[in-house]
Amino acid sequence: MKYVVKLGGAGLETPSLLAGCTRAIAELARDGNHVAVVHGGGVQLTRMLKALGIESEFVNGLRVTDKETRDVALMVLAGRVNKGLVAALGALGQPAVGVSGGDGLLFRARKKRTAPDLGFVGEIAASDPRWIEAIWQLNGVPVISSLALGFDGEYYNVNADEMAAACAIACNADALVFLTDVPGVKGANGEVLRWLSIDQIAEMAQSAVISGGMLPKLGACREALLNGVKRVRILPAEAAGSLPDLCSSRVSHGTEVMVA
Repeated sequence: MKYVVKLGGAGLETPSLLAGCTRAIAELARDGNHVAVVHGGGVQLTRMLKALGIESEFVNGLRVTDKETRDVALMVLAGRVNKGLVAALGALGQPAVGVSGGDGLLFRARKKRTAPDLGFVGEIAASDPRWIEAIWQLNGVPVISSLALGFDGEYYNVNADEMAAACAIACNADALVFLTDVPGVKGANGEVLRWLSIDQIAEMAQSAVISGGMLPKLGACREALLNGVKRVRILPAEAAGSLPDLCSSRVSHGTEVMVA
């Protein structure tokens, strides 16, 4: 089976959670599955920007990215975070190849048109999964940072949830899993929803039941499901150990997002 796993938040930041996530990913690959990892690194990027005296600003969960911020994102996301994940998988004996969305023109971006303008923030316009498939054929795990080249030759910062959905669509993935630092999507009563229809997302956003970073995440879930990805689940990083059983048994953690 083909899995795309999006890793971000505490799953990247907390050593014990990172170890659990990478063990689950390595186990999936050892079981004969094709696994691609797409990662964010917003916490690490914010920390580096602060150290450089650059303020971070967000609009609807998306980072405002001027050219200086974009260049720091390249350094942090395609550099330290990406290679750290490659090293963590390698320590488990699982070969991994770290790339950005710009490598091999794997993903092409166009500027995201918003008001206010977000700068060098992009959305995926085209993809070429041949490079992912080539790594899979050599029993490797592609580890992809959420940056893509625009047709203007500029790098664009892409929301990692959106990048993961685009990756899952391009690869015809059987499952897309978001390993997060939240227990799942919470309803109006504060309880985690075990199942969520994509038809409910707009209403929950309008009533502010969901907000911030959950907005692009659920938008990515919806996009993936409407474009052929069979299963989409938001799973807390501490429950990553259940990842290898996701498509073969009942998993009680997180939120399953469904078409209906």
